[in-house]
Amino acid sequence: QVQLVESGGGLVQFGGSLRLSCAASGFALDYYAIGWFRQAPGKEREGVSCLSISDGTTYFKDSVKGRFTIARGNAKNAVYQQMNNLQPEDSAVYYCAAAPYGTDSYRWSEPDEYPSWGQGTQVTVAA
Repeated sequence: QVQLVESGGGLVQFGGSLRLSCAASGFALDYYAIGWFRQAPGKEREGVSCLSISDGTTYFKDSVKGRFTIARGNAKNAVYQQMNNLQPEDSAVYYCAAAPYGTDSYRWSEPDEYPSWGQGTQVTVAA
């Protein structure tokens, strides 16, 4: 059974940093794409970043480029999103999601491409 568990959210000051973790179990990550999405109150869920595990390709929402990175952990069953220079508009519930057949530059940010989701972790950036 595919299971994803996020952690690392919290309250941070404007300009601060957080590292979100997505721990995967029940499957091997090797051919998956792992995406990070976020949803703020009253807004649609949006793709933030994605890592295609098979070839290491990364994708980012324009507004987080240069501030966020995504990488696979040394333990191989986790993916991390490092978030630097956080802004109040980054406040949201962050979810990780898994797509079993990878993704591409056209599909990575579409929630429907990801059948498996974690429960989410709250990120709040104080102005």
